[in-house]
Amino acid sequence: MEPTKKRLTTASGKPYAENENSQTIGSRGPILLQDFILHEKMAHFNRERIPERVVHAKGSGAYGKLTITHDITKYTRAKIFSHIGKETRAFLRFSTVGGEKGSADTERDPRGFALKFYTEDGNWDLVGNNTPVFFIKDPKKFGDFIHTQKRDPYTNCKSATMMWDFWSLNPESLHQVTILMSDRGTPYGYRHMDGFGSHTFSFINNNNERFYVKFHFKTQQGIKNFTDEEAGEMRGKNPDFAQHDLLTHIDNGDFPKWDLKIQVMPEAEAATYHINPFDLTKVWPHGDYPLIDVGVLELNENPDNYFAHVEQAAFAPAHVIDGIGYSPDKMLQGRILSYPDAHRYRLGANYEQIPVNRCPFMVNNYQRDGQMRIDGNGGKNPNYFPNSFDNIIADEHYKEPAWDVNAQVADWYDRNAEGENDHYTQPGNLYRLMNEDSKKDLIKNIVHSMSGIEGPKKEEITNRQLCHWFRADIGLGMAIAQGLQLDLSETMKHMPS
Repeated sequence: MEPTKKRLTTASGKPYAENENSQTIGSRGPILLQDFILHEKMAHFNRERIPERVVHAKGSGAYGKLTITHDITKYTRAKIFSHIGKETRAFLRFSTVGGEKGSADTERDPRGFALKFYTEDGNWDLVGNNTPVFFIKDPKKFGDFIHTQKRDPYTNCKSATMMWDFWSLNPESLHQVTILMSDRGTPYGYRHMDGFGSHTFSFINNNNERFYVKFHFKTQQGIKNFTDEEAGEMRGKNPDFAQHDLLTHIDNGDFPKWDLKIQVMPEAEAATYHINPFDLTKVWPHGDYPLIDVGVLELNENPDNYFAHVEQAAFAPAHVIDGIGYSPDKMLQGRILSYPDAHRYRLGANYEQIPVNRCPFMVNNYQRDGQMRIDGNGGKNPNYFPNSFDNIIADEHYKEPAWDVNAQVADWYDRNAEGENDHYTQPGNLYRLMNEDSKKDLIKNIVHSMSGIEGPKKEEITNRQLCHWFRADIGLGMAIAQGLQLDLSETMKHMPS
């Protein structure tokens, strides 16, 4: 039996008969203003592109689930971790960071790893990267940093000079730059890389005790990266490699998985630990805070429409749930403000009513009106609080313990003051942990990138950055200097004593 055919209609539901020819005065005459169908089609087409994300514009995503395999209830009361076997639906968006929406998937760049968990206590967004650290430690620098990863305002081209000038003036970036310049900067798609919450968050347990926590997602597919040459070749062959790779594997039933693990630091230890535990440019050594198994994340469902789900997905570190909280991590504090604000600009004030962002359980508040309000707008219920008519309450059971900030002075503190300025030990250790092939690739990639520095400040920027590499590891600095074909006797005059 032939299925019932659907009528072609306008957006308001009016059926219409002609979808290919505009109404004109005679077969060769001008178009009539009254052809509303033409207006509607063209006006909607003109508005199909919403503003792309300023960062993380190129992305891929899929739905899946988190299954809890180990008990961590002594650390947190979050219902997502309430018992072994607990399953929670999730959406994961991967992305490159610096490129536009049409850029290549294999560019040398960090990769976004943004998760949305649909829990019964609200949506929890864990918005991280495929690296455990970042380039900067204070959000005031973020816009300036991202400008260096985008296009030069004069040439409208990407600029190695801009990048290395900024990095050389901000040695706190060295740890992340070392990771970026290794082959981890060009991962083989999204399935073969780890993910990290990156920031320090907090757990609250049933006794109202606070622990600090870092989240790690370890790929079960194994780490696999492109070399710089392979990544460049793939940029020309298939710029959408990572999107295609993720989509086809899920379509074929080969569901990618990651092991969720955590590091936990008791609150009292944070004040005395020799590394600032809230510094996003540092990792917590696993010898001090070993990984603890939690569960398995599986991606098993491709969105049926890319725009509706992947493009309109909106993640914000501000979105935590009971049992999971923030920390004094300055970059996290800045993102709590900036991420929801970015979504309100891009998608509108009611972006959390879009299906991919909507909490599937319970949402009760007094927000009203605004563009694209699609949830009934509260109906005839009161739009103010407190009131004498509804039964919505602020539940004291969800209150978190107070923070002891150990300070009474508000000021602008130097994030790289004495005691916070060791930018070299961890990147140096990372280099020394690499095998010989990885060291060679790192050096080659750094040399290739730094060779792009140009202009009247070339020597100044190059020498300043070389100082940082020498401080991290003498052998690394020497190898880079040789790769850049510098006069070592002249270069050594600029090196740290």
